[in-house]
This record gives sequence, structure tokens and C-alpha cells, in this order.
Amino acid sequence: MFFEMFALNASSVRKEWGGFIDSVVREKPQVIKRSRDYIFATNIDQFRIILKAYTFSARLYTEEDGSITVSLNEIDIVANGKDKEDALLKAAQDLKEYAEEYYSDFETCYSSPNRKSHLPYVLNVLCQNSIEGVKSIINA
Repeated sequence: MFFEMFALNASSVRKEWGGFIDSVVREKPQVIKRSRDYIFATNIDQFRIILKAYTFSARLYTEEDGSITVSLNEIDIVANGKDKEDALLKAAQDLKEYAEEYYSDFETCYSSPNRKSHLPYVLNVLCQNSIEGVKSIINA
């Protein structure tokens, strides 16, 4: 397994913490082995690339009153707005709120079988620098 082949011992990493961080930031992701656990460390730019595929596909519905409803497929979020842009903005805001709640109550959310698969999507939302960034990962 990849992690076993390239894992660094936790004690060695602890002794050379600064060098380890420099290698993660400047060179490549690293794996640390501590007892039977493996920890994956990467810099934020590489992390964003890892998560890049975790975008949202959305269905748009025109309501009788002319408003637009956006329904996300990957996470059960539905938002309604006066037009497509307004509905997408509201969906992005709801996604940001959901991601923050998921991360704040991580143990509960990640342990829930119907929410476990949300993790990479949540992390991608949290990596966005703005609500416009969140909106940009919704494909409508």
C-alpha cells in the first residue's frame, strides 16, 4: 500500500517538525505513521487540487410565480430565488452554512452513514475564499 511504502515515522517527524513542514509546503504531500494510524499532510494548494472534482450538479426548476428553485444532487440542499443568479447565491450560502455546521459537529456528521460521503464536498466548500467561490463550484 502506498501509505506504508512512503510513511514517515511520527517520532522522526516530531524531531524535525520544521523540515517536515517545509517538505510538505515546498515539495510534496507526506504521510506520517503513528502506531497503526496514517496521517496525510499536504499544503492548501495541493489540497484544493485534490478536492477540485468535488463540485455540485444542480437542477433548476422554474416555479409558477417565475422564481427559480435550485436543487443540488450531491447534498440535499434546495434554494429558491427570484432568478437563477439569486437562487444560486442562496444555494451557495446554504452550502457554506452546512459545511460550517458539518465541520463544527464533525464527529456526529461524519459518523452518520447518509452524511459520511459529504466530507470531500464540505472540505471543498470550506476551501473557497468567498461566497462567489462556493457559487463557482455549483454546476447549473
